[in-house]
Amino acid sequence: MEGWKIKEVLAGTLKLDGGAMFGVVPKVIWNGMLDCDLENRCTWAMRCLLIEQGEHRLLIDTGMGDKQSPKFFSHYEPTGNTIVPALAELGVTVESITDVVFTHLHFDHCGGAVVRNGDSEYALAFPNAKHWVSRQHWEHAKHPNAREKASFLKENLEPIESAGVLHFIEDGFPFHHLKLEVVYGHTEAQILPIITDAQGQEWMYTADLIPSAHHIRLPFVMGYDIRPLETMKEKERILRDCFEFNRFLIFEHDAQTAAAELDFDGHNFKMKKALTLPA
Repeated sequence: MEGWKIKEVLAGTLKLDGGAMFGVVPKVIWNGMLDCDLENRCTWAMRCLLIEQGEHRLLIDTGMGDKQSPKFFSHYEPTGNTIVPALAELGVTVESITDVVFTHLHFDHCGGAVVRNGDSEYALAFPNAKHWVSRQHWEHAKHPNAREKASFLKENLEPIESAGVLHFIEDGFPFHHLKLEVVYGHTEAQILPIITDAQGQEWMYTADLIPSAHHIRLPFVMGYDIRPLETMKEKERILRDCFEFNRFLIFEHDAQTAAAELDFDGHNFKMKKALTLPA
């Protein structure tokens, strides 16, 4: 069976507030799972994917990049490689990327797609790539609500639009063995790719619907979500589908667990076993 070759590309880590990442779940519970610093921040991965099939080389999400100000980065303390050097370590050139797929356009998911070129100029990190996103999400990002405004940065969006490389999935996403699920709890029209590998195994990249293995539990919903009750409904539906079809999960933000096989005891979903991805 022709499928995708999947590789993990870790575009560094960042720190985010534990309370924001776990919503209404009390610290006494989540802090037993994850350590936090004196400012209540936990370390999270920015796990992107490189998927390859024939002449197609797709990158799913790009991390936060490195073009923001020192003050901006002081809030998040990013460490490790950003997406371009991370790809270089795999022997992958930026020119060879044919497509970039954004799950959504919050800065920690799309920032690496645009690099600084001089003091005030920006350029595409992947100059030969088509850049894909949901049209509905793009319009939302260009005209955001007050809650999300700080997560959509014009320097991440305008260079892609002006370069003429922006494509919308609603106009026809052409790739076989790559399905796209659209969800609305975290933000408008977030994309969750479902990737079929060469062995016929399906993997779902759960982005910010289920950002870590800890968030498999239905009440564990981020405080960032614009519709938390919708997130819970979407999680339950998607987890049931993944369990029924033996679909594995890939976690974008889990710094310890890259992927997992699900289990269900008749009442609750949980991780059956942790899985690794090629790097």
